[in-house]
Amino acid sequence: QVQLQESGPGLVKPSQTLFLTCTVSGGSIAVNPYYWAWVRQPPGKAREWVGHIGYAGNTNYRPSLKSRTSISRDTAKNQFSLQLSSVTPEDTAVYYCTRGNFGTSDVHLYDDWGPGIQVTVSS
Repeated sequence: QVQLQESGPGLVKPSQTLFLTCTVSGGSIAVNPYYWAWVRQPPGKAREWVGHIGYAGNTNYRPSLKSRTSISRDTAKNQFSLQLSSVTPEDTAVYYCTRGNFGTSDVHLYDDWGPGIQVTVSS
């Protein structure tokens, strides 16, 4: 019964760095053979995969975002985080952390989701 909870600032200025943290309970991000992903949903659009980190610490990112995306983890706190630099209003979205059995860009293959957090990029 894993639970995920996103946290972080809901408002980010353009050109700055978005930073979000996912706190996980009920499952270890390091021991269990799962993948931990960030997914976002812009207003009026479908959910889109941002990137993920595997239980061993391996990462993969959406190609269009790779140059400015970093996903890291803190195994002691059982948390993983998203950093997205040089944000623009196009990065405005509800951001979710999620877990799945596979490292994939297909958001439909992730099963356990946090409630999401609204992040707005605006001056």
